[in-house]
Amino acid sequence: MSTPRRSAPQALALLALALPLAMAATPASADPCAATIESTDAMQYTVHELSVPASCKTFTVTLKHTGKLPKTVMGHNFVLGRSADIDAINRDGMAAGAANDYVKPADARVIASSKVIGGGETTTIAIPVARLDAGERYTYTCTFPGHSAVMRGSLALKP
Repeated sequence: MSTPRRSAPQALALLALALPLAMAATPASADPCAATIESTDAMQYTVHELSVPASCKTFTVTLKHTGKLPKTVMGHNFVLGRSADIDAINRDGMAAGAANDYVKPADARVIASSKVIGGGETTTIAIPVARLDAGERYTYTCTFPGHSAVMRGSLALKP
């Protein structure tokens, strides 16, 4: 018994249906408990919103500095806190200085933070999801001097 041959228009129609389904399946394989944020020499994060599944024990953020300038000139970090606390976290981080990566040591308001990185460098931040509350507003920012006003994003815990 032979298989019926499809006409060219039928084959194209099947391909047109199958291609979007194949492409839609690709993001599902990405780790829902991780995200990558790039930072630039133009004082920008490439991601401005993070949604963290409540099912994750740890949410991992990889921060990549895609610029070329050294960390002493255009350093970036990632500091997460409640939105209501972020301005005070930034002020105290500035006072803590470069030796502390612009994060006040043992600051209980800081949920997670990274070291300061320069152009071409990468760092990873582990966010303990148990420290996040549903319905709370969280902000991540760069506490390097002068960056916090423009380098900010929001983070939310999703059920």
